[in-house]
Formats: sequence, structure tokens, C-alpha cells
Amino acid sequence: MYDFKVSEIIRHPNEIISIRFIDLSGEFPIYKAGQFLTLVFEFGEREVRRSYSFSSAPALNEPLEITIKRVENGEISRLLHHQIQVGDRIKVMEPQGLFVYEPQVDSTRTIFLFAAGVGITPLYSILKTALTQENQTKVVLIYSNSSKESTVFYDQLMAWQAQYPDRLEIEYIWSNSKNLAKARLNREYLIALVNAHLNTSPDEAIFYTCGPLFYMDLVRFTLLGMGFPDANVRRETFYFPEEEEDDDEREEEVVDTTPYRVTIKFNGQDYDLVVPANETILNVGLANKIKLPYSCKSGMCSTCISQVEHGAVNMDYNEVLTDREVESGRCLICVSHPTVDGTVIEVL
Repeated sequence: MYDFKVSEIIRHPNEIISIRFIDLSGEFPIYKAGQFLTLVFEFGEREVRRSYSFSSAPALNEPLEITIKRVENGEISRLLHHQIQVGDRIKVMEPQGLFVYEPQVDSTRTIFLFAAGVGITPLYSILKTALTQENQTKVVLIYSNSSKESTVFYDQLMAWQAQYPDRLEIEYIWSNSKNLAKARLNREYLIALVNAHLNTSPDEAIFYTCGPLFYMDLVRFTLLGMGFPDANVRRETFYFPEEEEDDDEREEEVVDTTPYRVTIKFNGQDYDLVVPANETILNVGLANKIKLPYSCKSGMCSTCISQVEHGAVNMDYNEVLTDREVESGRCLICVSHPTVDGTVIEVL
């Protein structure tokens, strides 16, 4: 863990804030553009972690900064919006996440950044990194919001566009636009935008997208249909269980409550646990005071990737692992339930 102190709180439109930190330990690792920071809070004996993407760029010597949207029923987002003050100290974990941008100085590629709402956060870090650390790369930001007034980082983005007029192009999509054909991103509009801005070989184009799941699915499936390689389409999701509403229409499912014996291999030790099938392996491990790695608890990050050496698990959700990795036994223990007695899992 590292000790951070809040140095500045910046309020944006649409109930979004940016928080800047000072690293009190002086040992915080260098992060990569696109990664996230996990904040750790303790309420008595209860520990809560939440992850937020960096909006600062590591190569620019900017203050460490994350950007957070207020969630109506979000315990931590409400705390950060209404209680955290300049000077407060917060425990944080090392930077994490696979949604990263690795600059290549002499690259001539085109980078498309698809952002919806607060999904701009990691893409803003990537945008600044690509423009300042590369010499020829073209950056195209396609940014959806309800209106100009609700657009986070609007003034800053316009300043970046003025500074790099030949390498940065921004397409704002505002749902209050009188031109209904351009009020929302759709398949035809997306195809037209890509074709209009792509000035390199399709194999050299890289796409980063961050926003709601339906938004990213639209982008991904459209790009794959256009023939772009799947490996060139990358996505990051802002989602936490606290953001979900109850779905009264969901069909009732039969829940297996059979307890299964599980052995967790972690840091050179074996831990034998009994895990009900309707409970996650991570939660049971934490309840038994095993300091397992985790961050989002929702299958959205890579912090708790593990390997099933024997037995089997079922994952509630997976936004990280490929089908091939799952077939080879990889799992995310934060959303994994054992389905076989005697399952053995090594935490990587």
C-alpha cells in the first residue's frame, strides 16, 4: 500500500470531479497511460476498494490525477464527492490494468479513441501520451456526451487540438444536437467517421474505447465487421456492482448452495477453504484473512487473475480473459464460484 494526500479537487460538469494527489511515500511506481488507481478504505473491520482510471499522463510530469463520476447509490463515489477534502490521506494500491498505451516514437499509425461520458478519463491520458511521446501518430477522438456543457475536459481538449492541429482531430457527438443523424453514435455514423479519418493502412489503426457496455459493443462489432483485426480493438469498462439497479424482469435462477472444498495456492502457502457455490472464492478467502489481491470485485480488471490447476469454476462475469485463456484454466477469483469438490487454484 502507498500513502497519498489529496492536493486538489477539481469539479467538472455532470457530477464529475478530478482528484489530484501527492505521493507521501515517494515510492509509487510509474504508471502507464490507460491504467487505473485503486483506493482502499476501511470502515471498522470492513475494507472497501474502488478503482478509477488516471486522467493524468505519466510522461508529462503532471500531478497524479483520477476522475470520478458520482453514482447515485455509490458508497465510495458519494464519499469522494461530498466528504473528501484537500489534505486528506488515502491508502492506494500500485497502478494496475491491461488497458494501456505503449508509445512508439517513430510510429505513423492512427489511433481512434471512442469515449462516452466519463469514459474519456483513461483516453485523455492516452491522448496526451500519444501526442507528446510520438512524432507522427494521428489521434482521432470521437467523444459522446449529452451536450457541450456536460463535456468533461472540453476546454483542455480544445487547447490540445490548437497545439496539435495536424495530428489531433476531435469529433464531438452531443445528443441534444438538432442534427439527429449526428446526435448519437450509430453503425453508419461510426463507419463514416473511421473512413473519413483513417490515413494509414487498416492494420496500423488502433482503437481504444471506454464507456457503457452497449456503447463498446457497438464500436467493437462495427469495427470487426469493417475488417479490422480484433487485437487492434481494445476496451475499458467503467462498471461496479453499486451502479446496477435491480431487474425485476430477470428470470429466477436455481442457485447451487453446495459447499465445495477449495485449495488456494498463494505466496508459497496452501489454504484449504470451504466455499459455497453461491459465494465467490475471493470473498471466502478474504473472510479467512488471506490477503488476496483484488481491486474491482466485478470481473473488470486483471488484479485477481488465477489458474485453476484442478477442478473447475464458474465465472459470473469476465471482461478480461480471452476464450483461450478461460479454456486453459485461467479465472478471475473475484467472480468465480467452485463447481467441483477439491478444486485447486493458484493465485498468480
